[in-house]
Amino acid sequence: MAAGSSRVFVSHLSGIAVFDPSGDQVGRVRDVVTMLRPGGRPPRVLGLVVEVVSRRRIFFPMTRVTGVESGQVITTGVVNMRRFEQRPTETLVLGELLDRRVRLVETGEEVTVLDVGLVQLPARRDWQIDKVFVRKGRGGTLRRRGETLTVEWSAVTGFALEEADQGAANLLATFEQLRPADLANVLHHLSPKRRAEVAAALHDDRLADVLEELPEDDQVEILGKLKEERAADVLEAMDPDDAADLLSELPEEDKERLLQLMRPQDAAPVRRLLSYEEDTAGGMMTTEPIVLPPDGAVADALARVRQADLSAPLAAQVFVCRPPDETPTGTYLGVVHFQRLLREPPFTLVGSLVDNDLRPLPPDTGLSVLTSYLATYNIVAAPVVDEGGHLLGAVTVDDVLDHLLPDNWREATAQGATELYQPDVGATADLREQPDTDER
Repeated sequence: MAAGSSRVFVSHLSGIAVFDPSGDQVGRVRDVVTMLRPGGRPPRVLGLVVEVVSRRRIFFPMTRVTGVESGQVITTGVVNMRRFEQRPTETLVLGELLDRRVRLVETGEEVTVLDVGLVQLPARRDWQIDKVFVRKGRGGTLRRRGETLTVEWSAVTGFALEEADQGAANLLATFEQLRPADLANVLHHLSPKRRAEVAAALHDDRLADVLEELPEDDQVEILGKLKEERAADVLEAMDPDDAADLLSELPEEDKERLLQLMRPQDAAPVRRLLSYEEDTAGGMMTTEPIVLPPDGAVADALARVRQADLSAPLAAQVFVCRPPDETPTGTYLGVVHFQRLLREPPFTLVGSLVDNDLRPLPPDTGLSVLTSYLATYNIVAAPVVDEGGHLLGAVTVDDVLDHLLPDNWREATAQGATELYQPDVGATADLREQPDTDER
């Protein structure tokens, strides 16, 4: 983008790739850092929050942005890998300005911020916010669309005011294509107030998926700010093992109250999981593996495997059991792996393909034994069977990794993780460390 000749709206920056002068990707834009200024003066854009490959978020000064074009940001200079920490004087555009209700200076009419425009100042590398895209009327929902217009920054007022109920419709629209784990990372870096607003705006299924990817502290915080009836609905939408893990972090009276509000058929498997120790096969298993009777056909098994919402480890095999086929099942007969299903005619009965050489695990199997079991037999899910031979569930490799990694692994950068850049942090000064000036 040539200096001063065109404009970019912040919603177009979200998630786009950031490249260095050599064409190597640094990471992706997750937010824009700005500093509000008094007197209606356009805010100066300080830099970008860029998420690198290890999911660390770093600050990238706008003075090092040489171009924004063709869905990418081109930069220059050495990358400082120090983790981004927001300062009290700084405002995150995506996280704090979108969906804010402000007023038009001329008429006093309330409008909702849908987007803001950034422009590079002529003959300089500085950027500022000069335009605001707003919708008239209260709120920014799609049901009641009002007139939209683009105005100068000085034409609106109210950005400096703390808002009790900001809404999150446009912020969510910006991140609607993110995977649950990436959206969870976005929520983790928002303020508690904004985190609660975004959680309130998410559909139950989407919120359930995101909660499963958040650190435990964030999970408890978000669940505690939901109305109890909705909290129970979200727990029902979660995988039973993840719901059990979350409930185990709550006080006993809160846990029991939410279980009572859940549908009995959804609460029952969660209660079973809560009866086992956390670091055992019973405590880690999912109660919803793919189960077929022995007279089920390969075609039926492949149809179950193709379900879009099924995780890869659970889709890797089908467990064959006598009826009933919901856990706890009838007698467990064995497993049929996905690759075997692909090699057989569709009409073949799965009962004739059962691999029963691998012994199932009792629910009290410890973490170390379970880890060795998966590694020894090169499998991604292990059956868990009670003393009567009934299948209780399956432990997947991702559940085991959750328990092997440090408690804060979702927040911290894994030691030894491959970085796109490993520069000498001391070789370049953090431009935000320079003394404050009016231009900052």
